[in-house]
Amino acid sequence: MSKRDYYEVLGVSKSASDEEIKKAYRKKAIQYHPDKNPGNKEAEEKFKEAAEAYEVLSDSQKRQRYDQFGHAGVGGAASSGGGFSGAGMEFSMDDIFSRFGDIFGGHFGGFGGFGGGNAPRYNRGTDLRVKVRLTLQEIANGVEKKIKVNKYVACSHCGGSGASDPSAVSTCSTCHGTGHVTRVQQTILGAMQTQSVCPSCNGDGKTITKKCPHCNGEGIVRQDEVISINIPAGVGEGMQLSVSGKGNAARRGGISGDLLVLIEEEEHPELIRDENDLVYNLLLPITTAILGGTVEVPTVDGRVKVKIDAGTQPGKVLRLRGKGLPNVNRYGHGDLLVHVGVYIPEQLSKEEQKLIEKLNESPNVKPNGSTSKSFFQNFRRMFE
Repeated sequence: MSKRDYYEVLGVSKSASDEEIKKAYRKKAIQYHPDKNPGNKEAEEKFKEAAEAYEVLSDSQKRQRYDQFGHAGVGGAASSGGGFSGAGMEFSMDDIFSRFGDIFGGHFGGFGGFGGGNAPRYNRGTDLRVKVRLTLQEIANGVEKKIKVNKYVACSHCGGSGASDPSAVSTCSTCHGTGHVTRVQQTILGAMQTQSVCPSCNGDGKTITKKCPHCNGEGIVRQDEVISINIPAGVGEGMQLSVSGKGNAARRGGISGDLLVLIEEEEHPELIRDENDLVYNLLLPITTAILGGTVEVPTVDGRVKVKIDAGTQPGKVLRLRGKGLPNVNRYGHGDLLVHVGVYIPEQLSKEEQKLIEKLNESPNVKPNGSTSKSFFQNFRRMFE
């Protein structure tokens, strides 16, 4: 099942401001919040779908890619249904609350113990950016690429916790696991309540009494990882895909960053890309242009034969429908446009020159009109 348009999911127009998008998401999130719809799987999916839409539209770069390339531009081309997912990863309810919990403004107590205003701060890993170079054939058919990336991953010795063993992790005594502290001050307007990040645990909600010696308590180490990227057909030069959760791991747990894949195109030796159309410049011998015949032209999947009508003029464009590139959002294919040119030899033998002079004397050669059938017959006999 294909994904719904993100603007449609939130019920806003494509020109909506950031504030309008935020308000629309909050309205949807409250409507389908798990606390308000216990056990309702449909509401849970709509809750995730709204979070996915907001995750893209609230980020100016992701929104720009989505507006230009659709779901493929933000790594959602292969996903189905209303899950909060990217290419290769789905986020849990805890992930959603950790990213967007502040939007609920304490309206609900939370889900699974990680609600809005009482949630500890979750670390998020940084994004990574890589370049992937594709041939025209790979762009036409889509491709899976495996790339090696040097990145931060969760420490295998401590499981990303940063502690030497599970007993070395305890709830922060200052914030009692919430990740923040609340202060009440008396002012001339009355009591003012403020929240700030807990100074003891830096918002983690927990403290480590004995650090893991392999990662020095950070919970992450740097190493190479091979990542598979499914690139949809029809992508273009400069397009950026987002693979959720494949960036750097977050220190001491949390949410990994994204892997941003910048597309580069290899130049094809014969074909030129014009959006979804392909262009081929065909240079015909003068005899083929006059007499007609069959020639071969390249496509992304091999060569095909094309019939050339007798009397084909330079500058004519032959259109091979559906032989171009697919639309990245799967809205049909482009065409292959064959631009016809005629090769005029620069040097002729004496015999060839006499034949051309004889041809020039023919009354059937009409520069501003049609050429009669007898002309083609006489021309063919001259070369027999």
